[in-house]
Amino acid sequence: MDDKHLRKLLEQVKSGEVDVEEACEELKDLPFKDMGFASVDNHRALRTGFPEVVFCQGKTSEQIRDIMAQLAGGGGSIMGTRASRRDFDVVREILPDAVYFETARIIAALGDDDGNDNRERKKVAVVTAGTADIPVAEEAAVTADILGNDVDRIYDVGVAGIHRLFAKLDRIRAADVVIVVAGMEGALASVVGGLVDTPVIAVPTSIGYGSNLGGLSALLSMLNSCANGVGIVNIDNGFGAAYLASVINRKR
Repeated sequence: MDDKHLRKLLEQVKSGEVDVEEACEELKDLPFKDMGFASVDNHRALRTGFPEVVFCQGKTSEQIRDIMAQLAGGGGSIMGTRASRRDFDVVREILPDAVYFETARIIAALGDDDGNDNRERKKVAVVTAGTADIPVAEEAAVTADILGNDVDRIYDVGVAGIHRLFAKLDRIRAADVVIVVAGMEGALASVVGGLVDTPVIAVPTSIGYGSNLGGLSALLSMLNSCANGVGIVNIDNGFGAAYLASVINRKR
C-alpha cells in the first residue's frame, strides 16, 4: 500500500463512502502479509516511497504470481526482476495487464500512477561500454522508467573508441544522474566521472574474458576509481543502480 492509496482510503472513510470496519479489513495486512512461503512487505511504499520489488530468481513461477498479486492489491506499479518468460506467462494469468521486458528480464504491472507524483520527471542517462552490457543496462533503464524518471539510453561508447563517448557527451551531461554499465576492465565509469558534474552510479558487469573473473575485475577497478562522485553497486545489479538514481532524483 502506497501513500496515495492510503490517503484515498482515509478520505473515503472520512466521507462515509467506506465504513470503519471495511477500512480495518483492508488495513489488517499492514505492515506485511504472511503468505507462508513469503512475508510480503505491504508497508514499504509508505516507508521508502517505492513498493517492494520481487526478485524472481530462485522462486517458482507460482510463488512470483501470488506475491505480485498480493502487491497489486495495494495500488501503484509493481515489478519483478530476473524473471523468465515462463514466469511472465504464469503472472499474466491473474494480472492480464502485466508486461514483460525481455532484455531486461522484468515483469511490470503499471498502476494508475507511473511514479511521477505529478512532479517533473528527472533524467537518468544509462550509458554502456559495449553492446554486450545492454541486458544489465536495460534492467537499469526499465527500472528507472517505472520509478518515474526520464531515461536516455546511450549504448556502446566504451573507452576502446572513446570518440564515440565524446560524441554523446552533451546528452550525458544533460542528465541528473548517470548510470555507467561496463564489463571488461570497467574503465568507462572513471572516464565519465571525470567529465560530468552529476552523480555517477557505476555497474560492473560479468562481461569479459577469464581474468574479468565474472565481473570482479571491473568491480575492483571501479572501486579504485580516481574520479570523484562515482558510486558503485554490485556486479550486474542494474536494478540497484536505477533504484539509487531514483532516490537521488526524488530528493533533488
